[in-house]
Amino acid sequence: MLVLITYDVNTETEAGKKRLRKVAKQCINYGQRVQNSVFECILDAAQCRKVKYLLEQIIDPQKDSLRFYYLGNHYQTKVEHVGAKPTYEAEGVIMI
Repeated sequence: MLVLITYDVNTETEAGKKRLRKVAKQCINYGQRVQNSVFECILDAAQCRKVKYLLEQIIDPQKDSLRFYYLGNHYQTKVEHVGAKPTYEAEGVIMI
């Protein structure tokens, strides 16, 4: 299923900046960055629970936030791209 993970981490302190880097690093392990704090991730149920747990362990819930949007397996009709950044095929091969 396609899961959109978004986050807002308070970076007013060095600890906040460290949390931001950790959150981004975990998201990169599971998906494709589509905007600064937005990742599209193709996950099964177990992976989804795992990444959610890992991210919840990193953030400070008093200062930071996470949002998970569950778009399901038929997400192609639910995602529309407009603008300068090129789109990609979420389940296709990504060359780095």
